[in-house]
Amino acid sequence: MKNILITGGTGSFGRAITRRLLEEDQAQEIAIFSRDEFKQHLMREEMQTDKIRFVVGDVRDESALEEAMEGVDTVFHAAALKQVPTGEYYPAEMVKTNVMGTKNVLEVARKNSTVRKVVLLSTDKAVYPVNTMGISKALAEKLVASAHLSDQKTVYCAVRYGNVMVSRGSVIPLFINHIKAGRQIPVTNPDMTRFLLNLDDAIDLVLLAIDCGASGDLFIKKAPAAKIGELAQALLNVFGAKNDVVTIGTRAGEKVHETLATRLELARAEDLGNHYRIRDQVRARYKDYYFEGSDEAPREDYTSENTRRLTVGEIETLLRSLPYVSDQLSL
Repeated sequence: MKNILITGGTGSFGRAITRRLLEEDQAQEIAIFSRDEFKQHLMREEMQTDKIRFVVGDVRDESALEEAMEGVDTVFHAAALKQVPTGEYYPAEMVKTNVMGTKNVLEVARKNSTVRKVVLLSTDKAVYPVNTMGISKALAEKLVASAHLSDQKTVYCAVRYGNVMVSRGSVIPLFINHIKAGRQIPVTNPDMTRFLLNLDDAIDLVLLAIDCGASGDLFIKKAPAAKIGELAQALLNVFGAKNDVVTIGTRAGEKVHETLATRLELARAEDLGNHYRIRDQVRARYKDYYFEGSDEAPREDYTSENTRRLTVGEIETLLRSLPYVSDQLSL
């Protein structure tokens, strides 16, 4: 990697991977592409380096992407609308950004002579999707998986992971705000489970895709999970608080358990220890779909219900390791 473009680069992932790339001197130039000029200003003030090029634009605008992608060899496509309730109210907006925006990124990369690798950041909500956000990200995965059919010069692959702790919009900052304000902690369903991942693990997964990915590959990070009710209790323990926890009920478009990989995907997956690599997302030969079958044996889905479940004590230890939580404890 020399010249890198990060779409949605002012988000939690974009800021974190930019810091990592700068610390490890892995990039000659990093282009941060996003719609929010104020967040770009804050990031410019925070990092203060000539290695970052800031570009204001939207993935919905193909011409803006053409300008941003000039001279780039690696693209991390992180731009997306991610809030589940927002997608239920405004599904067309999620389609414009998550689906058509991804299509624009791929089209510009295909026409660009310097781009050699594109990695899409996806989510567990793309598996068996029940809400607009998940459906739109599932379509984005399909677009990336098929992109190599019209472009042999560039590697197109994707990563899929669960909730990144303390990322923008995650539940941990919400719970902490309620704890510190002395308010009740709203839990949708205490038995609901979610994968837990820190930002460093998410970055490692993307860098694995850069190092090892071939076109059509999908990389998945194995991760532990926790019950939402036990996560709330662990936070109360960490902060030494006794706020009431109230159950408000599962929201529309929300699953009780998330799936990171289906049993059919796992049947053709390569186990890399801490990760899965799922190959051959799109077969170029139609006969493989219509005339030839497979003797691959389906296995169990990989879900937040059957992965390793963290105890309350383990959740506490994990929370205390997060800089955000340490900072909140010191305030």
